[in-house]
Amino acid sequence: MKPYIRDNVPIWNMETCPKNTSYEAGFLVSKNSGWREIRPIIDSIKCTGCLQCYLYCPDGAIYRENGKVFVDYDFCKGCGICSKICKHDSIIMKVERQ
Repeated sequence: MKPYIRDNVPIWNMETCPKNTSYEAGFLVSKNSGWREIRPIIDSIKCTGCLQCYLYCPDGAIYRENGKVFVDYDFCKGCGICSKICKHDSIIMKVERQ
């Protein structure tokens, strides 16, 4: 599922508080990529689609569509966790262009 900005953001109280450690992946309330200095680039040839990057992405900015894995750059902060966790070296971090 591609991340998207939710229209209905719950008001925090004991009834709306998540029951687990966090909301489902892709629960975003605003774009947050403005201060990113490096961005992940996925090599689609090396990528096996194991989705470990998706599981570890703290922003839920990684999604799969038609069997391929993509990064939603509107929400990626450029932390590089996806690159570090990828066992196939299919994600590299590149400096943002001005």
